Amino acid sequence: MLMTGARAIVECLRERGVDVIFGYPGGMILPLYDALVDETEIRQILVTHEQNAAHAADGYARATGKVGVCMATSGPGATNLVTGIATAFMDSIPVVAITGQVDTALLGRDAFQETDILDITMPVTKHNFKVKDARKLVPTIRQAFDIALSGRRGPVLVDVPRDIFFAEVDWRPQAVDEKLPAQPDADFKICAAEAAEEISHAERPAVIVGGGAISAGASEEIIAFVEKFNLPVVNTLMGIGAVPHSHPQNLGFAGMHGTKAANNVVAAADLVIAVGSRFGDRQTGNVAKYTRSKKFIHIDIDPAEIDKNIEGSLGLAGNMKVILKLLMRHEANKSRADWWRQIDTWREEYDYDYQVDRLTVPWAMNQVAKKTAGKSFAYATDVGQHQMWAALHLHVEQPRTWFTSGGLGTMGFGLPAAMGAQLAFGNSRRVISVSGDGGIKMTGNEFYTIARLKLPIISLIVNNTSLGMIRQLQKVFYRERFIACELDYPMDYVGYAQSFGIKAEAVSTQEDFAHALSEALDDTENPRVIVLNVWRSFVEPMIKGGANINEFVEFK
Repeated sequence: MLMTGARAIVECLRERGVDVIFGYPGGMILPLYDALVDETEIRQILVTHEQNAAHAADGYARATGKVGVCMATSGPGATNLVTGIATAFMDSIPVVAITGQVDTALLGRDAFQETDILDITMPVTKHNFKVKDARKLVPTIRQAFDIALSGRRGPVLVDVPRDIFFAEVDWRPQAVDEKLPAQPDADFKICAAEAAEEISHAERPAVIVGGGAISAGASEEIIAFVEKFNLPVVNTLMGIGAVPHSHPQNLGFAGMHGTKAANNVVAAADLVIAVGSRFGDRQTGNVAKYTRSKKFIHIDIDPAEIDKNIEGSLGLAGNMKVILKLLMRHEANKSRADWWRQIDTWREEYDYDYQVDRLTVPWAMNQVAKKTAGKSFAYATDVGQHQMWAALHLHVEQPRTWFTSGGLGTMGFGLPAAMGAQLAFGNSRRVISVSGDGGIKMTGNEFYTIARLKLPIISLIVNNTSLGMIRQLQKVFYRERFIACELDYPMDYVGYAQSFGIKAEAVSTQEDFAHALSEALDDTENPRVIVLNVWRSFVEPMIKGGANINEFVEFK
């Protein structure tokens, strides 16, 4: 079937089940927009900035497990996507970015808005393509989706010169084959048996669950695994939701900002089983201290992660659902009663009423957790102090309901990601976005799109008149020599939100926040904004008595 290249791309997107695209037009991508004019199956979302298009596609992908799609024009349009693409790459999120490019005859001539987006994005994509031959357009688009979803997931960019959009191409429908994981061979089964034996013999084992577990859809297998072997489980920032917060064996968030119980368990363990975690530096701290007196079993889809950050692991690389089922074939013969008694001494309840005369973010996050318990909600965050408080105090019970920038740490991620997730969920689930006053200044312009589309996102803006995490680092490590972190010039965040037609309210007390949150939760049809005016300096720890990740805890 002969058609234009632009129409063929649309047909490929429909073939792959794409129902929404986020983007911003420009001259070189306009032929693809034109092909979407009469499209009824694919909704194009016009954002206010290309970075937000990439973040929204990312949020959509995290919420659904499908490929998120974004598009932009050449030059600045394409380069504005880069931060969002890098965010997806660091967190292994499947995104396909389609960029327009100058005509093939003009390539390399410094034409208006020509940029070598392939070389720019090479370090932050799984693969990227420039289509110079119209005959290769359809196979390339299909391959981009296959690469984004295969193995360790990630973003793929396809750069399309404008004349290729107009060229005549042959498109024929093609069934999309489900990629089944390879079956383990005999050697792999021997390694799995060895791992099961290590687990059986360990006195103080612990499981770390990372974002790879959510990408693999392995939550059920992980829960069955830890229950059968009676293992304590902690999660990384990206692994939140893989095991329900309420599960009695879940000790919560571990790492630099983690809980006392989670960090003490990992520090005192004699065997750590990592499932879909890359042992990032915010998880381990000093590697020599982190690895002292313990063995490691590392389960991951990507063989390159085995022994990359932690050497000497017993590595099981492949589909973790298959791997966990292999481990489950072996008998569990240890109750580890002494280990669990010690763990119970490390569990602590956070005192949310330690100072009731003022509003604090941990208290507010606890209120959100209480008011949304048992209901269909998801949570998106920016990056900073509020992100850590949200990770510690929200109660995430299901996978694909927690969206945050873990690897790249991208300020401004939260609001556009919440938008993408909300479009994915439709009316089935509502998204609560948590941002700081620094991050919201970066991408808060997306309130325009949220208001225009009437998306019922509840946006919490933590206003401490500073870049809180930067100020905290300067307080701890730079002798309180504060510079470039205090936002003393006042901004009316309520007026800002209202300028887009969104109902907004600023609160400074616990009572006012509780009332504003209840009103926002009751208004299920519209977006709402609540501005939390909190102290710039805080005296409370994020978790009372939290442990240092490099403190070795003796088991007694």
